[in-house]
Amino acid sequence: MNMQGIVCRNVCKQYGTKQVLKDINLILEKGKIYGLIGRNGAGKTTLLSILSSQNPLTSGSVTWNGEEIWENQRALNHICFSRELSQNLMGSNANNMKVKEYLKIASYYFPNWDLAMAGNLIEKFELDIKQKISKLSKGMLSMVTIIVALASKAEFTFLDEPVAGIDIVMREYFYKRLLQEYMETGRTFIISTHIIEEASDLFEEVIMIKKGELLLKENTQELLARAFCISGLSEVVDQAVGGLKTYHQEEVGRRKQVTVLLEEGEHLPEGYDITVQPLNLQSLFVALCGMEE
Repeated sequence: MNMQGIVCRNVCKQYGTKQVLKDINLILEKGKIYGLIGRNGAGKTTLLSILSSQNPLTSGSVTWNGEEIWENQRALNHICFSRELSQNLMGSNANNMKVKEYLKIASYYFPNWDLAMAGNLIEKFELDIKQKISKLSKGMLSMVTIIVALASKAEFTFLDEPVAGIDIVMREYFYKRLLQEYMETGRTFIISTHIIEEASDLFEEVIMIKKGELLLKENTQELLARAFCISGLSEVVDQAVGGLKTYHQEEVGRRKQVTVLLEEGEHLPEGYDITVQPLNLQSLFVALCGMEE
């Protein structure tokens, strides 16, 4: 029986002696919005480029509905990775194109391209399609990549830092428009972003990568339901969290705070003079992937 969706099995990527991805095992189901988060250099963009067959893997396999995606046009018709224009599959030649030329060429790659949606987004973003790509601001470049992603109508759509350089008004519009598209079509979206706090409400599941390895893949609300910051006098906190795995310890004078991520069967400590606070996704990410002391 073929696994539906996109499946990564033991995916590794190496450039020379540097291993960028290490044994990634991942199932991306249809009809979900995933958040892909990790620090700079963690391997997020490399993973998305492999999932969309823009970059060959070193070992392992990636399949769509059981079919290998590499050089498989049938599978690639269902996948769109909309990324920074200078890194797109048209390379530096895109910089000399006008926006309207770029979008026209992009439409050839996606059999379900929605011309009306592209036009509506151009109008909403107030984008001058007669301008050359090379003349666009960072925010305008991001708007073009958003248009490609949404108008592609691809079943699996990946966006890498889609709101970089975009003001808060347009970011809010993008989030609402993406959610509307998801609700209407059931498309699968993977959003890689460093702006975690404002985008986290979109993520049904979060995928966290650390130093090229898959740290976790979990339902966002279930993950946050077991993540807490515990603080108080250092000796009391140490007693309270004894037996629990802790992350991101901070000490100021006699006081300490630590992050705990409860595992199955574990419970919050009781009977101690401590403060227990739930964490948002951004704070949990910092605790799990932040700078090591």
